[in-house]
Amino acid sequence: MSSQTEHPAVWTRTDVPEGLGLGTLTPRPDGYGLEAGETVIEDGEAFSTRFGVDTDLAWVTRRVRVEVLSAQGSSRLELTARDGSWALGDGTPLPDLLGCFDVDVAATPLTNTLPIRRLGLRPGEHRDIAVAWVHVPSLTVRRVRQRYLRNGPADGLDHYTYSDPEHGRYRLSVDARGLVVDYEGLARRVRRP
Repeated sequence: MSSQTEHPAVWTRTDVPEGLGLGTLTPRPDGYGLEAGETVIEDGEAFSTRFGVDTDLAWVTRRVRVEVLSAQGSSRLELTARDGSWALGDGTPLPDLLGCFDVDVAATPLTNTLPIRRLGLRPGEHRDIAVAWVHVPSLTVRRVRQRYLRNGPADGLDHYTYSDPEHGRYRLSVDARGLVVDYEGLARRVRRP
């Protein structure tokens, strides 16, 4: 795909000793696709993650695939969503996720693009949402309440404050496509030469 339609980004993780991720945002006729991979060394353990998210044109998550490769072997999670109802790839319903319209694959800034684009907040506006939160590397999934507050623009970037009751509050800066440039305490975009 050409750079006109595919938007790649590389992040270095700032919360672990070693970590690098590459992701792309691709517009499609029926929505958007996010694809990413990441390799991390954390607490003496190395693992690699690859994931994909498909959305509709309103940025609502429709399908999620996450794979992890570690010293323990490989594991995979697949989720589908329709109108706020979620299921595992085999069709098993996940009623705890009812009403979630976004997925948050932990340890990557790429999935923050989903609520940022879907909500379309104006500066000073905030929204509380529930997301399907996927822990990496365990691939457990659960409902998490999150808040996005859009702050004023600065230095050619949009700025947000993200918070949730379990992980705390973080500042995010994003480019014109909603891709994270800097995620306080987690990741920073690697600048292209």
